[in-house]
Amino acid sequence: MASPTFTAESSPAALKARLARGQRLLGLDVGSKTIGLALSDTTLTVASPMATIQRGRFAADAEAIRRIAAKQQVGGFVFGLPINMDGSEGPRCQSVRQFAKNLVERIDLPFLFWDERLSTAAVTRTLLAADMSRRRRADTVDKLAAAYILQGALDAARR
Repeated sequence: MASPTFTAESSPAALKARLARGQRLLGLDVGSKTIGLALSDTTLTVASPMATIQRGRFAADAEAIRRIAAKQQVGGFVFGLPINMDGSEGPRCQSVRQFAKNLVERIDLPFLFWDERLSTAAVTRTLLAADMSRRRRADTVDKLAAAYILQGALDAARR
């Protein structure tokens, strides 16, 4: 069996075109300790926060994502790419790119990298404005950041 090609889609519209009717997108905010997950609806209009996975061994993380993708009829991934404010890519981007490469070797689905600059900051500001406790923010911020990332890609696909 040939291994999947590790080539990101060029745009959200290109990713959307690769999906079968009724398939969803899974947004991932990959951090060093957690992976925030968000799921689109089947019309690819709305992103909803889904879960936060505590990072462990890669094989276990990939299996958890594979099970979610299969159960939710996911047809593609949107990985948040933590680009620096000056537009350069640092070690965190390299880490996300490697995670994505390893994941699509196990789960052969089309994917897109989406600039996630300021996503966590925007979500944290919203949670602070809602007067959410520090503990509740910590439990929520990663999946909300994933939804913010995925929603940006969904909105761009409709333009």
